[in-house]
Amino acid sequence: MQAQENTSTKNWPDRTTLPIEAYQKTGKIEPNIKDSDPIEWPKEISAPEGAPNVLLILIDDVGFGATSTFGGPIPTPNFDALAKNGLIYNRFHTTAVCSPSRAALITGRNHHTAATGIIMEFSTPYPGYNSLVPKSVATIGKILTDNGYGTSWFGKNHNVPDWQSTPAGPFYLWPTGLGFEYFYGFLGADAHQFRPSLIEGTKPIDPYLVDGKVDPNYILDKDLANHAIKWIQTQKAVSPNKPFFAYYTPGTAHAPHQAPKEWIAKFKGKFDYGFDKQRQMTFEKQKAMGIIPKDAKLAPTPDDYQKWDALSPNMKKVVAREMEVYAAQLAYCDNQIGRVIQSIKDLGELDNTLIIYIMGDNGASAEDPTGQGLTSEIGIMVNGEKDTEEFMLKNLDEFGGPWTQEHYSQSWAHAMNTPYQWDKKIASHLGGTRTGMVISWPKGIKQTGQIRSQYAHITDIVPTILEAAKIPAPTTVDGFKQVPMAGKSLIYSFDNASAPETHTTQYYEIIANRGIYKDGWLANTTPRNLPWQGHPIPSEDPMKDYKWELYDLKKDFSQTDNVAAQNPEKLKELQKAFLEEGRKFNVFPLDDRYIDRVNPENRPNLNKGRTSYVYHEGNSRITEGMAPNMKNTSFSITADIEVKAGDEGMIITQGGYFAGLALMLQKGKPTFAYAFSHYPQSKWTIQSKTALTAGKHNVTVNFDYAGGGAGKAAKVTLLVDGKEVAKGDIPKTVPSRFSADETLDVGEDFGTPVVRSYDVPFTFQGEIDKVTVNLKQ
Repeated sequence: MQAQENTSTKNWPDRTTLPIEAYQKTGKIEPNIKDSDPIEWPKEISAPEGAPNVLLILIDDVGFGATSTFGGPIPTPNFDALAKNGLIYNRFHTTAVCSPSRAALITGRNHHTAATGIIMEFSTPYPGYNSLVPKSVATIGKILTDNGYGTSWFGKNHNVPDWQSTPAGPFYLWPTGLGFEYFYGFLGADAHQFRPSLIEGTKPIDPYLVDGKVDPNYILDKDLANHAIKWIQTQKAVSPNKPFFAYYTPGTAHAPHQAPKEWIAKFKGKFDYGFDKQRQMTFEKQKAMGIIPKDAKLAPTPDDYQKWDALSPNMKKVVAREMEVYAAQLAYCDNQIGRVIQSIKDLGELDNTLIIYIMGDNGASAEDPTGQGLTSEIGIMVNGEKDTEEFMLKNLDEFGGPWTQEHYSQSWAHAMNTPYQWDKKIASHLGGTRTGMVISWPKGIKQTGQIRSQYAHITDIVPTILEAAKIPAPTTVDGFKQVPMAGKSLIYSFDNASAPETHTTQYYEIIANRGIYKDGWLANTTPRNLPWQGHPIPSEDPMKDYKWELYDLKKDFSQTDNVAAQNPEKLKELQKAFLEEGRKFNVFPLDDRYIDRVNPENRPNLNKGRTSYVYHEGNSRITEGMAPNMKNTSFSITADIEVKAGDEGMIITQGGYFAGLALMLQKGKPTFAYAFSHYPQSKWTIQSKTALTAGKHNVTVNFDYAGGGAGKAAKVTLLVDGKEVAKGDIPKTVPSRFSADETLDVGEDFGTPVVRSYDVPFTFQGEIDKVTVNLKQ
């Protein structure tokens, strides 16, 4: 009997169809092995010969003018070193906001094609916005894994649909489900640097806890670097000829702005002159360095932004301190990235490692609505707490530490986006879309230390990596026909500064701020809302209610001279082109609502219609969207427990220090704590005067909401075995969200405590039979 060769052996390997079946050429196979031909083992797919390692770095919320590499005030020596040994791209563009940029980066397609026209928490059912990345849009992780690379993802994700980011999954849109072999990071928009909620693979982990206590020396940026280094070293120790792909995307410098104290101290007094002067200083340095053309203009700062001279002397101290913390966080992050790069060098792998270092998934964030910065992103921006000058001054030394969620002033953001106008979220303007990028590849780039000014877009990164690896974009993956890449490889520009750009048309759209680049021209809308307006008044017709501008970017590098009046036909041509691109790439319908979209009830939700929830000890790390919605309603919590005299610990909690609630035993006493915010006067504790006796007990909290709108008062009654033991008033309650990253936990607490009278994990010392949460309609 003559065996047939594998059906996939013809033209093996066909890298356009993934995955690729192992190749095996067989001979005669008989019932008896002695009569059968000897054959070789199946040949599994490997990367093309000479394919480079790839380190893809994406930093969060950093503007074009923030780093020393691009003329800014924050020292980033490792970014500088890569620029010296590689290329600076000074016309690189993102989508203007987080999840969309990240979806475009890892797929090479436009963000709406990847169903990510807005961040995960604001998704809507339309094809361009539903947050369900189609199987026809394979990621770079999947493509490289199926082509013989080792692949990994470290840090921020923010590409898992809001309703799927639970310990129960489903996991097919988590990093490992999208084709990345290893994931170590977090799923949401941001993370606490000192107490992050992390995931390894699909398993929740809390690495800041050591032997049941918070490690005072833990910090996320260092932890991410440690894990990336270990993973790379393991790859090369076990399989030295197998190239690796590491996607490294820390939460820095998204709020909360947090950094090691010693790094914050390095910047003390460095920004006392203020943001207005900083913008001018950066602009002049950018020209001197050649980062921007000599004839570039500094875009004006819109009148609505905070002016430095309008701040009081005390608030100038506060706002300067905010920038010290931001600078420290970004500088420290760059330092840790330097460790990762050094580890590659120590392995002798740097020469054939393609490093793409993108300094910003969008422009700097001007989401501070006060002009003076924030001590809590969730408290002030989302729930309506008010910062006071007294509190901010008193807590200056806490800025950047675990007990603030600091976000700097809107005007520091604008200074970090020099020389452009506007900021993150404003996809119509370069301040929102244009960020700094450096590419280094010693083996593949010979003209180092130079600037490249060809138009580049975040969708160009996947095609660049694939061309460097000599891997074609697949036409079929797992049986699904693939949407063609939207981006163009940048390799043509590596050794030719004057090569004509190949990415000649690109649309932009985020929350109806939109534009289109075509052959050097940019047509874009005028923003109707400011970057910090979370609840803008939606337009009746986003297609008609926005004015349009026109810029000739060949002559006007920084988008300052609106020539729409002089070129009406060109404007019409580009408006028509936007409509065509919009229809082609699932951009429509336009929707300029923002936080109004955030309610989990607007999306698929296992909890819809559910009013009763039963939890057991160890049911933890349940994200807010999948937890009972204990906001703006009455509810009860009933816990059946068994204790010894003096037992204490957490029964159930949601959120944390910046907004949250907790039912616990403290020195045996049933206790209910509620935090509207991190402000001491916005925290309330209702506690029994007596401790529980040994034995079984039923502990109940009745939370009676006053009604009449969101965030109103409530009366709390605490009962033990049906008898009232304490009661109290909560004058104001959380109207919108407890946290962006903290969770519902039973029998323990993770992240930050609701009040400082205990600390995590505060594991329950008795036994919890069950905890029942009943929502009252």
